[in-house]
Amino acid sequence: MGECIVSRLEGKVALVTGAARGIGRGIALRLPADGADVILNDRDHLDEAEALAEQLRAQGRRALVHMADVSDRSAVEALVTHGVLTFGHLDLAVANAGISIREPILEAQWANVERTLAVTQFGVFHTCQLAARQMAQQPINGRARGKIVMIGSIHEEQPAPTSAAYNMAKAAINHLARTMAAELAGMHINVNVVNPGWIDTPGERQHASEEALTAGGKRIPWGRLGVPEDIGHVVAFLASDEADYITGATLRVDGGFMLGLHLPE
Repeated sequence: MGECIVSRLEGKVALVTGAARGIGRGIALRLPADGADVILNDRDHLDEAEALAEQLRAQGRRALVHMADVSDRSAVEALVTHGVLTFGHLDLAVANAGISIREPILEAQWANVERTLAVTQFGVFHTCQLAARQMAQQPINGRARGKIVMIGSIHEEQPAPTSAAYNMAKAAINHLARTMAAELAGMHINVNVVNPGWIDTPGERQHASEEALTAGGKRIPWGRLGVPEDIGHVVAFLASDEADYITGATLRVDGGFMLGLHLPE
């Protein structure tokens, strides 16, 4: 984590779901670099979450680990309550947790579709609604009562094969963000979405070899796959007072991936 030049999130508390690995970890590392204390949520990777928390504490930030499955609404209620009891307030919620069980549409098992939607769509709803309820009770801190960032995907626009449920979920949360932004603007609660492109994460490596990832990166106009830090930088900006006048926006962070798509010659 690089040296912080301006602590633009000093005194703020951030919740990051799915924080132990991949994009969530990149975000959870970046926010403390700007001064935030963090609530690290994950479902399965306790050792990695605890190691990340220790790393952040060694750098002078406060970090709380709370394991929970975001598809379980009562578990998310307990997560938000624990965070607020520990730190006193909640200024930023990053709804990042998601899963993708990839199957062709004709072969998709309903249990897998339901599980994908339960985490990737409804888990985001639980996280954002319950965080917003907490933020609405708080006084303005800086220029906002709170900020919510949902981690979507370019799958909202590009319907990748074998990912029907995941594509549905990412499209849904983009519209959820716009709806929430419209309702909460008067309370000065910002709600935005970051749509990552092809990001090099442990989850992605379950589906693609090193050779495929390297070749794929060369096809992206920017010349490489994204890394979790690319998303972390954008979330830190949206969490800051500098992004005070941005709400209901979807920011695509893909190195030009979508621009590079074209019809066959």
